Amino acid sequence: MGEAQSQNSFWQTKDAYLGQTPPDSIPQIFAKGLLVDSGVVFCRVAFSKDGREFYYTFGQNWNDYLGSGTNWMSFDGDKWSKSKLIATQLASPTFSIDEQSLYLSGKGSVVWKVDRTGKGWGSAYKYLEKPYGLYNLMPTLSGNFYVGSATNKNDYSSYNFSVLTMSNRDTIIKSLGEPLNKTGFNGDLFIAPDESYIIISTNETPTYESELYISFRKKDKTWTQPISLGPAINNGKAHRFGQYVTPDGKYLFYTWGTNEKNSAVYWVRFDALLKKLKSQAL
Repeated sequence: MGEAQSQNSFWQTKDAYLGQTPPDSIPQIFAKGLLVDSGVVFCRVAFSKDGREFYYTFGQNWNDYLGSGTNWMSFDGDKWSKSKLIATQLASPTFSIDEQSLYLSGKGSVVWKVDRTGKGWGSAYKYLEKPYGLYNLMPTLSGNFYVGSATNKNDYSSYNFSVLTMSNRDTIIKSLGEPLNKTGFNGDLFIAPDESYIIISTNETPTYESELYISFRKKDKTWTQPISLGPAINNGKAHRFGQYVTPDGKYLFYTWGTNEKNSAVYWVRFDALLKKLKSQAL
């Protein structure tokens, strides 16, 4: 992250973040009208560590993958490319730690994967399919994965924020327990690569409206009581999911909408807020 924040970094140039004017403490729609010609843009986005690649999900509705897909854009040294399709009916692109692969969400709680090739990206293939739920898989530097999961993958009211470890011999999944998990759906999350903090969608209503809260991992590896990201982000009743912090640590992205028609990806300055909330929590 230090390299990404250096003065000579692409992140510091006018072309970073698709050339969009960065927001301050008030969330703004990201790249309004630029990303798709029809449908909505939602779920988690992803930037490469150098900031020169951008990935996002488009679709027709929140509740299924019909008409959805994942697009990517790249900066060639002069300008950003037009959106290019990387996978159909798959969503929430998430980089592997080495950035040689992307994890994608698919129907039936299946984790899909695409790998880099000499010409871009290969075809999507099933990477992880289990009898239990797998939602929002995110890798970390330690090799742990964080995910929303439930014994009954179709019962969304029973999903818990969980940690998943994989080895050649077995895959083990364990709920993170309280205070992160509450009654209802616990699935939408962002985990810092070093596992120092987690941003969760919480206080879920029966119709899945939620707020964004943050929890910090303590030295004993337990988690602090989650605290709100504040009224600028949690501004009334709405769906909030797809949370994501850019690799340079400066901006938080998330999907906000009271319905599918007004759903959009928002971004907001986050580094100062993160520092403030950490001082309150620890």
